[in-house]
Amino acid sequence: QVQLVESGGGLVQAGGSLRLSCVASGRTVSTYHMGWFRQAPGKEREFVAYINSGGYGTHYADSVKGRFTISRDNAKNAVYLQMNSLKPEDTAVYYCGAASYGTLILLSRDTTYTYWGQGTQVTVSS
Repeated sequence: QVQLVESGGGLVQAGGSLRLSCVASGRTVSTYHMGWFRQAPGKEREFVAYINSGGYGTHYADSVKGRFTISRDNAKNAVYLQMNSLKPEDTAVYYCGAASYGTLILLSRDTTYTYWGQGTQVTVSS
């Protein structure tokens, strides 16, 4: 079993930055692909970014491309999401997930992920 805990969310003004962290416990996630998703009130959970197990392959939703950066530190069993130039429409609960397999298309779907954290709230004020 893998337990994931997100942190780093908060309230920030538009144009500001936040860095989310997701730390895993229970077992190493170095062999897992890791993703970030978000869910705004009244909306479905949507893909934000993923990084493959080796850390050399990443993919982003068009809405965050150029503003968000996903990274991982397998030695710390952690994955990060650096969010810059935040916009009010980025307001959501952000979740990290771990997937044991996947392709570019599959890793953009939340159903591919086996383990999830509890989420961290990000609120961007205008």
